[in-house]
Amino acid sequence: MELFGTAGIRGSVTERVTPELALSVGRAAGRAALESDPSAEFVVGRDGRTSGPGLAAAMEAGLLSAGADVVRIGVVPTPALAFASQGRRGVMLTASHNPPTDNGIKMLVDGQEYDRALEQDIEARVEADAPPVAWDHWAERGTEDVLDDYRDAIVDFARGHGSDLDGLSIAVDCGNGMSALATPQVLRDLGAHVVTLNAQIDGHFPGRESKPTPESLKDLRAFVADGDFDFGIGHDGDSDRIVIVDDEGDVVHEDTVIAIVGEHYVRTSDVADPVVVTTPNASGRIDERVTEAGGRVERVRLGALHEGIASARDAGGDVVFAAEPWKHIHPSLGGWIDGVASAALIARLVAESGLDGLRAPVTERPYRKVSVSCPDEKKTAVMAALEQSLPAEMDPESVDTDYGVRLEFADASWTLVRPSGTEPYIRVYAEADDVDALVDAVTSVVEAEVTEA
Repeated sequence: MELFGTAGIRGSVTERVTPELALSVGRAAGRAALESDPSAEFVVGRDGRTSGPGLAAAMEAGLLSAGADVVRIGVVPTPALAFASQGRRGVMLTASHNPPTDNGIKMLVDGQEYDRALEQDIEARVEADAPPVAWDHWAERGTEDVLDDYRDAIVDFARGHGSDLDGLSIAVDCGNGMSALATPQVLRDLGAHVVTLNAQIDGHFPGRESKPTPESLKDLRAFVADGDFDFGIGHDGDSDRIVIVDDEGDVVHEDTVIAIVGEHYVRTSDVADPVVVTTPNASGRIDERVTEAGGRVERVRLGALHEGIASARDAGGDVVFAAEPWKHIHPSLGGWIDGVASAALIARLVAESGLDGLRAPVTERPYRKVSVSCPDEKKTAVMAALEQSLPAEMDPESVDTDYGVRLEFADASWTLVRPSGTEPYIRVYAEADDVDALVDAVTSVVEAEVTEA
């Protein structure tokens, strides 16, 4: 049985993430935790989706019937649940940026998402369908308010970076999601003038779709462009993602944001070997700025930033930042993805240098992503063939086959080819001054291998 994807369990609340599944996962998670720690306690939170109360009740019932104590923290951003899970375990009922028909289950321990081994253990226990523990071993439930402590922690963290926000004007599109409970309050506490859009929590997401994209953020972009704002912020439904909009209403490329923040962390760190962890599809502009600042970049597969952090630390590196598109981990704060912390940090950096000043050193080459149709049963053979044919055809300066096939060239352009984990496609990513020519060349090789496979 395979339940977990790259960010927990997600899907339709009538077909996949049902109360029955939440009950079963809760019981399995409770039993697993108690075997390693007899005093294991779970904090349980949820986002504003209409299915949240029912799924949270089922999850709590599963945990309690396994003998695990539960602390209910209510409706909170996912990073606030992660903050609350430090020193214990946590469950967040959220589907992040998925549509309102969906919900999800995200498991955490000591502020970090469950690794694959823990997820596989849960999957095996769900399949075994163990009964509840004896009636006199069922556990107890309490409540706790974590929002104030979480927001205070973000404010304290942000004050260690950049400059005061006095006079800074920021528009924040909460997307009817959980950032409405954190980002505006944190930025105001730091001294900014904040105007919000879609700051009413509503599980139907009436203001816009929950996923923040250039298209879904059109109202924010127009609002910022027409107003007197230094920049704008867009979040997803549970506040782990962040999108930055400049004062002209244009979305700042997600890799530019990573490059800015990564460079800042490296320049201000006092560690011997500062490392920024990112993913294979991330731009070379990140490497350029991090290297210039005296650090280095390590890459890990999409959805596995925690694995990348652990690997870099095992090799002796000091991870100062980890990020994939739109999602950032700030190790000096904690081990979780946190869009609210990113909002506060970036605002302080903008206050110090201006957004244009932060972007100026970053080389923003054209970037494209395309999909080549490939049946699932052909993917393994196609990728094996591409490990040989792509380097032979493209003559790169370096080749990395850890997470697909990534080629880097002498002029700092690059391409990545990897199989989709959810759809019948081979993904092609590229960044170059003439990105269309590079994409066309790579795509032709991929198409030829798909045809021959």
